[in-house]
Amino acid sequence: MPKEEFVNDWFRKRKERKSHLIAEEIYPSLIRGDRTALSSAITLVESTLQNDQSESKELIKKCLKSQNKSWRIGITGVPGVGKSTFIEAFGRIFLEKGLKLAVLAIDPSSNITGGSILGDKTRMEWLSQQKNAFIRPTATGKSLGGVARNTNEAIILCEAAGFDVILIETVGVGQSETLVHSMVDFFLLLMLAGAGDELQGIKRGIMEMADAIVITKADRGNEKMAEMAKVQYKNALHLFPVKESDWIPQVKTCSSIEELGITEIGEMIESFFIKTITSGWLNENRKNQEVNRLKEILDNSILFEFYKSEQIKTIFDFYKKEVSNGHLIAYQAVEDILNEIKKGKFNFL
Repeated sequence: MPKEEFVNDWFRKRKERKSHLIAEEIYPSLIRGDRTALSSAITLVESTLQNDQSESKELIKKCLKSQNKSWRIGITGVPGVGKSTFIEAFGRIFLEKGLKLAVLAIDPSSNITGGSILGDKTRMEWLSQQKNAFIRPTATGKSLGGVARNTNEAIILCEAAGFDVILIETVGVGQSETLVHSMVDFFLLLMLAGAGDELQGIKRGIMEMADAIVITKADRGNEKMAEMAKVQYKNALHLFPVKESDWIPQVKTCSSIEELGITEIGEMIESFFIKTITSGWLNENRKNQEVNRLKEILDNSILFEFYKSEQIKTIFDFYKKEVSNGHLIAYQAVEDILNEIKKGKFNFL
């Protein structure tokens, strides 16, 4: 078969497989921990096709009934800090304990084409070959802060498939990492040695969210620099208020390549979960996260319906001209639009 025909035939068969992703068929295999079923399930919830969205809602409903209580850990850090190398070394700890590990790696997308590299499986070569590990690279698209639109649903699917630990690797460091923080139980910030300059460049909000800071690449010969950074970060953390969980954020050093300090980080995170599960904070925090997510989704849905309305488009275009021509300031224009909605002159729902 010519190469072009082979490629076209592969795409045709793949399209046929994707068109038959039905919740009723995926669910039984998914809850047995089948990784192929899990991949299909995540593909389903990521699809923008109307029929797939309907099926994905059914699948999520089913999975909520058989949800496993996993540890949800967010991992972020400055570019070049070695997130993937750290995750591979860190993940080994859980697998050696007989636990199942899922990694949801959020890959950067091109702002122009929307494409992404999706190279995490090649960067985590050993981990991707383990039967109790599942790695799913997901393109960020236009999602704020590198969090894929359906990451929360992917977490639910992984839990239904019986995964005990779910790591969410995010892109870079920025204010939008609050989205990751809102999905996880423990938020881990990776930093490089040389803290003097880095403390100036990192946002206070990210530091406040962190449950732990890990100085990476503390290889033999670089220990002194890593320890200096550790002291500086410890001093910085003392400036922040006490967390609601009563957990005191810690600073650790590690070398992912030489596997130094990795076990201690695992023990620290285990102590966090023991403490927060015992106190009841973890369960309460999960409930609060879901309520906040409800509000966030509702806000986005109302905005979507608002701007989709032809009446809104007409009146918005009118006020846009009024503001750009200097006849109205933006606050006055918004007040006029809201008054017209309250008077029932038009309805966008």
